Amino acid sequence: MTLILLNKPYDVLCQFSREGERAVLADFVPVKNVYPAGRLDRDSEGLVVLTDDGKLQARIADPRHKLEKTYLAQVEGVVSEAALERLRAGVVLNDGPTLRAGADAVPEPEWLWPRVPPIRVRKSVPDAWVEITLREGRNRQVRRMCAAVGLPCLRLIRWRVGDWTLEGLAPGEWKRA
Repeated sequence: MTLILLNKPYDVLCQFSREGERAVLADFVPVKNVYPAGRLDRDSEGLVVLTDDGKLQARIADPRHKLEKTYLAQVEGVVSEAALERLRAGVVLNDGPTLRAGADAVPEPEWLWPRVPPIRVRKSVPDAWVEITLREGRNRQVRRMCAAVGLPCLRLIRWRVGDWTLEGLAPGEWKRA
């Protein structure tokens, strides 16, 4: 079994097949016959688990298995305890309510790399960081949850999938697990 951990950079499609000029996973991982276990949006960064094991891929990606995924979201505004409680309780989105989530205000990570291009900065609006742990993975879920509690997401990084983390991986780097 092959298992690869990749730190997917911003603006990279989470697929191996090329569509136009946009960067894809094959530009970073030269290993054949591995596939992403779950998706990460083009405008999100962080951990993507790649494997050639279909059963493992299904276990990681399928919400029925409730494998935890932890995200660090840089949000616009001041994070209140009320907003965190709403995230923890589950948020009603247009496709239904989310499951309960872990949610805490955290300082900006010390290990954080600069994003290229940088996020938009508004001097009159503060930003903050929230750590969110989910057991499901809907399309753009973390971004939609943050917006639903009044905290638009400026930057989103997946830090952890199950027991695997980004630790030691710069954007575009990968390693076998």
